[in-house]
Amino acid sequence: MAKENRTQMYPHEWRAGTSLAGVYALRMLGMFLVLPVLALYAATLPGAENNKALVGMAMGMYGLTQAVLQLPLGMASDKFGRKKVIYFGLIVFAAGSFMAAAADTLEMLVLARAVQGAGAVSAAVTALLADLTRDEVRTRAMAMIGLSIGLTFSASLALAPALAAWIGVRGLFVLTGVLTVISIAVVAWFTPNPSESKLHEDAQAQPSRLGEVMKDGRLLALDFGIFALHAAQMALFTALPFALVELGLLKEQHWKIYLPATLVGLVAMVPLIIVGETRNKLKAVFVCGIACIAAAQAGLLFGLHSVWSVAVFLTVYFIGFNVLEASLPSMVSKIAPSDLKGTAMGVYNTMQSVGLFAGGAAGGVLFQHYGFNGVFAFCSGLVLLWLAVAVCSPAPKPVKNLTFSVPETWRGREEQLHSALTALEGVEAVSFSADKKTVFIKALQKGFDPNAAEQIISGAN
Repeated sequence: MAKENRTQMYPHEWRAGTSLAGVYALRMLGMFLVLPVLALYAATLPGAENNKALVGMAMGMYGLTQAVLQLPLGMASDKFGRKKVIYFGLIVFAAGSFMAAAADTLEMLVLARAVQGAGAVSAAVTALLADLTRDEVRTRAMAMIGLSIGLTFSASLALAPALAAWIGVRGLFVLTGVLTVISIAVVAWFTPNPSESKLHEDAQAQPSRLGEVMKDGRLLALDFGIFALHAAQMALFTALPFALVELGLLKEQHWKIYLPATLVGLVAMVPLIIVGETRNKLKAVFVCGIACIAAAQAGLLFGLHSVWSVAVFLTVYFIGFNVLEASLPSMVSKIAPSDLKGTAMGVYNTMQSVGLFAGGAAGGVLFQHYGFNGVFAFCSGLVLLWLAVAVCSPAPKPVKNLTFSVPETWRGREEQLHSALTALEGVEAVSFSADKKTVFIKALQKGFDPNAAEQIISGAN
């Protein structure tokens, strides 16, 4: 019974996971819901005449302020409290959404998008979830956030064109703002309050140890990867909606392209990730995902002839995109030292936001001066560079991360516990949290017996 209780999520942990996954998904909704329709809308505002560069800024400005403020707001939550920082960030995000709805010029829309991005609560949300979950179930709780992001992305792309036709892009921003206000109430009354807040090395960034992460070439390659993935994505959607319109597809009908492409991408992603994780083929699947995106971008560059060709290329694109969105965090987790996983993910998330901004800005400038070919050539070149980096990078070991609470009986004997755990078959590395209350084990997926580790930690051996 004790083992069952240890590995199952308690009711308050489910409440924390579901509510905070919703809040996290809402942050993504602010970007994804308008992604396929914002460029066309921005181009109709005063100030957009022959100014696709500023349209691109409206697309990507969200990412710049998010990149700048994400880690600082996470650190602020250590000092001022998790929920207070989350409330602040959500209020700022809601204000930016309502500003975007009211914007009557392109310049005002760019400013509103900057305000939206400034409500960067992602790190604070992750820290609160870590406070509210035990070490043994935290990975599962974090997976709930990852699942919510994936579903939000796919649903947003499919629904946005139809929703925009019904309530307009201004209505989408109002809807986002209203949902944000509701999420504040959810955090206040549904999300539990933590009994204590502390640093969780496996979930939070440690600014003093950023240098250790930045020196790891394998992690830097993955950071470049998430930058390239989202830069190419934002640049793509700066130009693609205009291409569909030029090919004769009304903007209200763009969902007919996005919906099947995203659904096929989701369905195809699942078996590919399972094969990659269970058969030690993660690098092969990863490289295949990059190749899919490169092929799709090249197809758009050379084969932008019909709506049907775009549909095929987008389907290939979303297969690759979904595979990479799922595999990149997994690879970071496998490569980063367990006690630096939160720091590694902090850098990774920041580079994702930088990519959003860079892609929007570059896509807008290239579209203005070189048209569709300029944008798709940029995307193709960036992804091909990433493909070369990925091919040359070593495959990560087939490892998993386990986290255990350290009983009081081991206080002052951590070296002895470290030696006992390191001696177990399949253990790659053992480390402790700063307060010595948590032990992190990185072990091979095959050949390691977690029950043996649990027995040692519990004092049964």
